[in-house]
Amino acid sequence: MYYVYFLKSLKNDKIYTGMTGRDPRERLKDHEYGSNKWSKENKPFDLIYFEKYFCKRDATERERFYKTGFGRVIRNSILKAVINLKR
Repeated sequence: MYYVYFLKSLKNDKIYTGMTGRDPRERLKDHEYGSNKWSKENKPFDLIYFEKYFCKRDATERERFYKTGFGRVIRNSILKAVINLKR
């Protein structure tokens, strides 16, 4: 399985879009540890959304899409809906 996921920084509300071959809840632990420069500067995080894919290529393409101009519009619509559901 492959996953595309969105993390929200609890420090500054920035959104991280990523792709992983591991469970996103486990990947979140890496980000909390500060696995890269961006994570170190923006932790702690909340895992707010993820999608599951069988094919790595599909997940990679979807992650890439969410990082485009129109993809960010779609991503932000998803985030708005998910955040409203949590309230």
